[in-house]
Amino acid sequence: MIKRIELNTKKRFEVIDITDDVRKAVSESKIKSGICNVYTKHTTSAITINENEDTNIRDDILDSLNFVQRGIWKHDKICERTNGDAHVKASFIGPSETMPIIDGELILGKYQDIYFCEFDGPRESREIIISIIKG
Repeated sequence: MIKRIELNTKKRFEVIDITDDVRKAVSESKIKSGICNVYTKHTTSAITINENEDTNIRDDILDSLNFVQRGIWKHDKICERTNGDAHVKASFIGPSETMPIIDGELILGKYQDIYFCEFDGPRESREIIISIIKG
């Protein structure tokens, strides 16, 4: 089963919790055992799994990437959007995460949630692909 969700982001750098959307897709799939892959098809965004108890971790993720400066990349010289930094940041985190499904439930740790990371916003219609595969 494949499900697509779309996000509109509000800031240049943003970390958005998409866990509920992914859990809903797993539930709708009726698959009892398998894997769930969450993928962003945009080269200036990423998917990560991280802490959900302390919302400061979202800012910490973004702050940790501040060493990647804007406007200094070869890409910036040929592109009207000076977003070379966004491409580099997205590469550090990566475009996808894969989790097991057991007994029809998405398996995450007690303090884990799934996040979409925006590095070139604000943007409309950021598409996320959720693939659920029977095991």
